[in-house]
Amino acid sequence: MKRIVLFLLTNLAVMLVLGIAVNVLGLNQFLSANGLSLTGLLGFAAVMGFGGAFISLLMSKPMAKWTTKLEIINGSNHPTHAWIVSTVERFSQAAGIQTPEVGIYEGPPNAFATGAFKNSALVAVSTGLLQSMTKEEVEAVIGHEVAHVANGDMVTMTLIQGVMNTFVVFLSRVIGYFVDKVVLRNTNDGPGIGYYVTTVVMDLLLGVLAAIIVAWFSRQREFRADAGAAQLMGRKQPMMNALARLGGLDPGEMPKSLAAMGISSRPSGLMALFSSHPPIEERIARLKESA
Repeated sequence: MKRIVLFLLTNLAVMLVLGIAVNVLGLNQFLSANGLSLTGLLGFAAVMGFGGAFISLLMSKPMAKWTTKLEIINGSNHPTHAWIVSTVERFSQAAGIQTPEVGIYEGPPNAFATGAFKNSALVAVSTGLLQSMTKEEVEAVIGHEVAHVANGDMVTMTLIQGVMNTFVVFLSRVIGYFVDKVVLRNTNDGPGIGYYVTTVVMDLLLGVLAAIIVAWFSRQREFRADAGAAQLMGRKQPMMNALARLGGLDPGEMPKSLAAMGISSRPSGLMALFSSHPPIEERIARLKESA
């Protein structure tokens, strides 16, 4: 439930900020005395939808560093740090990307990758992960995160989120206009209270539906990253071992902005619909079945 609330609050905050911006720029002139301009509304929805998604993407690295109190270890002489960085370098070369920034943060067993571009990304592992896994298993997790970067998953998820946000904004306002003008028979030139109330309600309801769709795409992406890690390692067993190990550990709660790029989460019941990761057992089974 905490993640749903955070999702809704985050999207409402973005909508509020962008709503003020489009009002100032005069981009919200889709309601007039002549009715609803679908072309104008679509432009407004695209600004709101993709604007928020790309702002979040561009802020992902600094937000990750701030929220996790990350220690960047590129160039560190500490043996563990040097081994982690060299592993990221090796996998990055094999994947055809530039070596990301590498960091360590204090927390339960987990790891994540983030950043707006393939060649300026960030890969981070937690102290809990290093303490609870073998070197080979940690390498597999690092390979998983490098695969996320090489696959362009951050940008892909941003585009999907932008499309979903656009449809949420567009449909909620079309429905709001219909309720206001047809159901409640508002004859004034401008929108009435029915439009505003319906729009807010539909933003929330459609936002939840959009979150379910985005989460489904995210879960498919996790299977690809698992396979990518196996390819970088040269065999599947280390990734399967790492997943099995994670299945017996508590991955902890990551910040919402980073959860989708982590290695693990623990969904259950209805919350599984909103999870960015498939169940551990399903991921291991998929790896076993892969060529």
